[in-house]
Amino acid sequence: MRKEECFYLGKIVKKYGFKGEVLAKLDTDEPKLYENLESVFIAHGNNLVPFFIEKSSLHKSQLLRMRLEDVDTEAEADAILKSELYLPLAFLPKLSGNQFYFHEIIGFSMKDSNYGVVGTIVSVNDNTAQALFEVENNGKQILIPMNDEFIEKVDRENKQIIVNTPEGLIDLYL
Repeated sequence: MRKEECFYLGKIVKKYGFKGEVLAKLDTDEPKLYENLESVFIAHGNNLVPFFIEKSSLHKSQLLRMRLEDVDTEAEADAILKSELYLPLAFLPKLSGNQFYFHEIIGFSMKDSNYGVVGTIVSVNDNTAQALFEVENNGKQILIPMNDEFIEKVDRENKQIIVNTPEGLIDLYL
């Protein structure tokens, strides 16, 4: 399994007890969806290594407490500490309407209801206070705030996102 075929689930943040159990911080709004997983992929270098989960439960609502097969000691738990967790893309729940996953919209075209065609979405920057669409237009980068009020329609069939941005925002970049 390659990282491109998976989504980032979270990270192992600490050990729990002395028998190899670990706590993972999940990168999700709904941790309950991942409480009863059978297995998970752990990033080891550039590879993803599958691990079967013997037992798991939510711990303090946002952490997943896991007992992994073949991780029975504190030293074995230390070896996977700070490792990233991944699951196949097929595990993601289907979204509808104007909801979307960031990876899903890469390559979509963006159209503004006032301006017209803005460009192609090349990535999403979620390292800022407000997540941003990074749109490419003839070699220029346009940053559009990912704001529910701006997004009019996510058209999966035509691979297009239609937005209604404040007047002059797109002109700032072009």
